[in-house]
Amino acid sequence: MKSRRLAILLVVVGLGLGATLLRDQVPVGDARVAHHPTGVELVQAEAGGKLENERNTMQIVQKYEPGLVFISTEQDVTTQDPFAWMYGGSDSQTQVQRGVGSGFFVNRAGDILTNYHVVAGEAGGAANRITIRVMGRSQSVTAKVIGMAPQYDLALIRPTGLDAKLIRPIPLGNSDALKAGQKTIAMGAPFGLDFSVSEGIVSSVARQIPIGFGAGGQGITQKAIQTDAAINPGNSGGPLLDSAGNVIGINTQIYSPSGQSTGVGQSAGVGFAIPVNVAKNLLPRLQAAQGRMISAPQLGIVPGLLAQTQRGGMPVGVSALSAAARQQWQLPENGILVGAVTPGLPAAKAGLRGGTQERQFRGGQVTLGGDVIVAVNGKAVDGLEDLQAVLIDRKQGDSVTLKVWNAGKTRDVKVTLDATAFR
Repeated sequence: MKSRRLAILLVVVGLGLGATLLRDQVPVGDARVAHHPTGVELVQAEAGGKLENERNTMQIVQKYEPGLVFISTEQDVTTQDPFAWMYGGSDSQTQVQRGVGSGFFVNRAGDILTNYHVVAGEAGGAANRITIRVMGRSQSVTAKVIGMAPQYDLALIRPTGLDAKLIRPIPLGNSDALKAGQKTIAMGAPFGLDFSVSEGIVSSVARQIPIGFGAGGQGITQKAIQTDAAINPGNSGGPLLDSAGNVIGINTQIYSPSGQSTGVGQSAGVGFAIPVNVAKNLLPRLQAAQGRMISAPQLGIVPGLLAQTQRGGMPVGVSALSAAARQQWQLPENGILVGAVTPGLPAAKAGLRGGTQERQFRGGQVTLGGDVIVAVNGKAVDGLEDLQAVLIDRKQGDSVTLKVWNAGKTRDVKVTLDATAFR
């Protein structure tokens, strides 16, 4: 069964400015008191409800906005000019690329959680210079990267020389308990307008979208929180809070039809946040990363079906083969063909078997004779990204159940994610 995915344009926010700010004109209807015998009471109740909501928002902003951080980055980018010799100049020039984003304190040590794409440099590492500024202070201080997790689009940074009195952590909530319709408050720096606040609701608690930066720059499908709170370029890495003032998500992307023509995303009322529970599971690893990158859990599987592309072999699912090829090689309709397993990693420990016969065919390469993973925790899979989507929020000690096909027979294999899965 060939998996079908609905492609939507997700414009990564926070990497640049230059868009035009728009204000929607929203008509306000009149209260029709005369048409209802108790209209006065209804209007008063409605007004009281608004004031109560306003009071709640104002209290949260006043209490937790000091924990918000405005992030600026600078990256030295070298460009080549093949015609520079004609003007007596150098054929290479160094330009400074600047970016802005948001973040927030997560502990008293001053650790700041943000998006990976906010602090990433051109080559995938950290930007050359990162500075942060807290509310009420005009002076910025430098910050260093503690850990980066590109596949999750998360990073942890720490300021240098910041007064400890200015470190105001925002409490982390429980994103698993969210319900559609709950209030949301987004804080950040849209279009560089630092320390801005917008309000909305949770539109969906389980939207599946590509988040992060995996192999080839592609995101890994993950569960995200959808909100209609206004999120724009510069909001990236900022917190999404609930009505109790707890962080429930980290703002990361928007759906922006206008970005297709302008190249700069603008809010269309559909924003996405990384669930805070994913970040909480990841925090210990980020804090221990010592400036390095960390990756999602790995089972230790080498794909056994590769399609030939200009960049080399690209892993694909079994459904990419023609029906005739699947019949000839006695393969199921969908699944991840296991070409080999890495000794000492969870897949090998669980008894998964790699292939024994390597074949070349027009358009690619296949390794036959091994297991085919057709489902994970009861959900059908047809590519490494499907498997990774299940593993992405797992932590050490968790287990997953693989449905494995081999030579026409299926079996269930329980795989435990021990320390080797997180190396």
